[in-house]
Amino acid sequence: MTSPKPRVVLGVSAGIAAYKACELLRRLTESGHDVTVVPTADALRFVGEPTWAALSGRPVSAQVWDGVADVPHVRLGQNADLVFVAPATADLLAKAAHGLADDLLTNTLLTARCPVVFAPAMHTEMWQHPATQANVATLRDRGAIVVEPASGRLTGKDTGPGRLPDPAELFEVARHVLARGGARDLAGRHVVVSAGGTREAIDPVRFIGNRSSGLQGYALARTAVTRGARVTLVSANVALPDPAGAEIVAVGSAEEMHKAVVSAAASADAVVMAAAVADFRPAGYRDSKIKKTEGAEPEPIRLVKNPDILAELGGNRPAGQVIVGFAAETDDVLANGRAKLARKGSDLLVVNQVGEDLVFGRPDNAAVILGADGSHTEVPRGAKEALAEIVWDLVAARLRPPSPD
Repeated sequence: MTSPKPRVVLGVSAGIAAYKACELLRRLTESGHDVTVVPTADALRFVGEPTWAALSGRPVSAQVWDGVADVPHVRLGQNADLVFVAPATADLLAKAAHGLADDLLTNTLLTARCPVVFAPAMHTEMWQHPATQANVATLRDRGAIVVEPASGRLTGKDTGPGRLPDPAELFEVARHVLARGGARDLAGRHVVVSAGGTREAIDPVRFIGNRSSGLQGYALARTAVTRGARVTLVSANVALPDPAGAEIVAVGSAEEMHKAVVSAAASADAVVMAAAVADFRPAGYRDSKIKKTEGAEPEPIRLVKNPDILAELGGNRPAGQVIVGFAAETDDVLANGRAKLARKGSDLLVVNQVGEDLVFGRPDNAAVILGADGSHTEVPRGAKEALAEIVWDLVAARLRPPSPD
């Protein structure tokens, strides 16, 4: 009889980040998943068997010889809806890429016919070594999702790429992969997403900005990762945790975003401009705070135009690249959206009606997605992740088939 709960095998290999997997396990079990933890023998040096058993409510073993009558080295992989390895060390990635099976976890990986996700964690030099990168490429070619590690503080005083992403974000990866059944229609693709709102400095303490929270852009980045893409997220002034697996480029102003997006877009298969980019900036910057003078009106602030990033991308793109813009409109929503689509030269335009308590800072969204081919896709109000999935559906349908090696 099929279990009503999604069955997840949480693999844990021997890295110092194993303690973070406890939080991932807690989130999985508390959200109704049936989780079996399969650590490597050395992983138990970092977090012991009693902890995993208590958090999962299930027996824990690292050996193929435990419970042999139930053939666990075969059954775990066969019966799972998802196998998620966090952390995945360089050693574990190498074994998985080469089909080695010397313990229960590696046996489970060989027998799994469900989606498999690896969340690597290791020192920067190990992650960047050609051997590790070749193993990652092999696993991705076979259909596994290998989440890019985060950058930050590592063991000791070292910093750099190789840090295990935040467990809350890893949980979102697991949730999305389960919801999609492991479909990876963006595998092998590089996508660029912009998010947040730019700020144009007036003086050291003041700026011209907008209400964008970055939630929609981050939802787009997160869902693209779970569909197999390599994601560059150009993020302006947000207060959100980094989506697991995305490369984050932090910017402040429209000019900084222009430089970062254009640079990343040069190698991208698709660019989605979800950020709220300021149309104008102050013509001059005051080096000191503008003081209020009693009895006098402030001097007017003269504005100049910022670069039109979307129009530049639409008019100067590599062959086959798909461009998606966003339009935040307060009135004549569709008419303004169609005019902007034609003006910007993008393939798709996501048109939102914005206003008080609409879109900005909210977890939900509604939109109409207009296509340069005349298509019209209405998206009813729902979670921003749902809109993100529809955007990527439309992008994937427009991408050229990958070039053969």
